[in-house]
Amino acid sequence: RVRKKRQKKREKGEGLDTSPPRLLGVCPLSPPGPAWTGMGRAGCCCRGAERLASPSLVRRFRPLLLLIIAVCCGAHIGHCQVAPPQCRIQKCTTDFVSLTFHLTPAVDGFHTEFCKALRAYSACTQRTAKSCRGNLVFHSAVLGISDLMIQRNCSRDGPTSSTHPEVLHEPCNYHSRHSRPGYLFCGLFGDPHLRTFKDSFQTCKVEGAWPLIDNDYLSVQVTNVPVVPGSSATATNKITIIFKPYEGCTDQRVYQAITDNLPAAFDDGTVTDGATGKVRALWISERSPGRHVELHAGYIGVTVIVRQLGHYLTLAVRIPEDVAQAYDATQDLQLCLNGCPSGERIDQGGHLPLAIQVFGLDGAKERCREQLEVQDIYFHSCLFDLLTTGDANFTVAAYSALKDMESLHPHRDRWRIYPRGSAISTLLSDSQPTRKLALLLLCAVRVVLM
Repeated sequence: RVRKKRQKKREKGEGLDTSPPRLLGVCPLSPPGPAWTGMGRAGCCCRGAERLASPSLVRRFRPLLLLIIAVCCGAHIGHCQVAPPQCRIQKCTTDFVSLTFHLTPAVDGFHTEFCKALRAYSACTQRTAKSCRGNLVFHSAVLGISDLMIQRNCSRDGPTSSTHPEVLHEPCNYHSRHSRPGYLFCGLFGDPHLRTFKDSFQTCKVEGAWPLIDNDYLSVQVTNVPVVPGSSATATNKITIIFKPYEGCTDQRVYQAITDNLPAAFDDGTVTDGATGKVRALWISERSPGRHVELHAGYIGVTVIVRQLGHYLTLAVRIPEDVAQAYDATQDLQLCLNGCPSGERIDQGGHLPLAIQVFGLDGAKERCREQLEVQDIYFHSCLFDLLTTGDANFTVAAYSALKDMESLHPHRDRWRIYPRGSAISTLLSDSQPTRKLALLLLCAVRVVLM
């Protein structure tokens, strides 16, 4: 009887699932509902996938995602498509650069023109704000504009610059004569440590008077004296800078600094040179009385920073390449150009020798870390100076030298120099940007996954 009843039900079609077959795109783990709901949320199509979208995991990987985006856009702007094509932040930035590249503090009306350019930059970002939502470069630019307006005390309301300004060529303004010059950096500090135009880092004896720079426009000479008895290390106690005459802009001017006498004027008592009411060709700016002086030669594009830290002096120079190369065969002895003679070198193959330990090694490391977080050549120079002299002022000298380098050195990718043979220098010595990028990303992945 049971078999007959089942057979009759099959013939009538009762008890069978007559619903349409399930679509493959519908997640079997999702709650009951229609297979497609317009613009709704997609379901999870594999077991455990719903955990990947959890807020906690997104928060955990957010630093990695931001690092990838920032490094990608910073290294290859335009190759990383973070924002839709209609975002015009690059055009805004390009216009701002074109409005300001010819401006220098030496030009009358610099503040007014710079504020006009900032307001034009801000207006441009506002026009493209809607299409640049989520663009890191855009939001960085907006924050940068706000900071610059505060620093320069610029009002939000006021006139803006034209996108195509008329550039006035001033014979005593180097940047007016050369739109995009290349620059070189040279620095001297400590016992003494020399950073040349080629970014070679050396520690030298060079006792007595030595020329750092000697060309047709500028001469810089330093005098070094022994620091402690029994050591070959010396330090700078005198700096002489000669700005040579330049027709129509300046007569010869001499600046001389010695220990405990860091003047804010040239030898003749003047602090500036140039025709009244026009661009200043040469001037001195005292940043900290008796401690920090800056010399600006606008007619040749040179900036020199002189400091006294403890009993000794430090020097940092930014100079255009064509000015640095304007010398003849009789002027080839220039420490900034060719480095120290081999017989004057203290460092051996890029390594500083173990000095007489006036200062304990652990204590020296701790003291240097207070000022220098990265263990690059400035950190190791700090260690050498402390171990040699026991004078903690050399810690501040290394830190100040680093900051002066960062403010004057034109190439950010060359700022850091590491002692030869260290793991860090080996990893970062590769000149291929792709490998550096990969290294950064791998490090970030490891940190996130720890």
